[in-house]
Amino acid sequence: MHSASLVRYTFSRELRLLTPGDFKPVFANPVRAASPQLTLLAIPNGHDHPRLGLTVAKKHVKKACRRNRIKRVVRDSFRLQQHQLPAVDIVVIAKKGVDELDNAALHKLTEKLWRKLSRRCNES
Repeated sequence: MHSASLVRYTFSRELRLLTPGDFKPVFANPVRAASPQLTLLAIPNGHDHPRLGLTVAKKHVKKACRRNRIKRVVRDSFRLQQHQLPAVDIVVIAKKGVDELDNAALHKLTEKLWRKLSRRCNES
């Protein structure tokens, strides 16, 4: 395998929104893609890659292990789709009912929402 053509599917620090200062601008005037279980908000970020932040409220998903599962699946989906996404900061907000989806359904839903978000970002 040629290392030049190797596409990296990692989820390193530079692909994450880490501080409240990273999250805040996204809520101001975002491009949205939503389903009943998840809302994705995005704004252009001036980097050459997308970045991801997650909020899974205790109010909607009581157990920590379930919140972690949702974050893990969404991160994994992002990791695999990152090269199809525009250079935007994305905040994924989990809503009521999200923990009723199994991993496969959650993966499928996030993939659909990444596509919808990419389309909308390219339009605006």
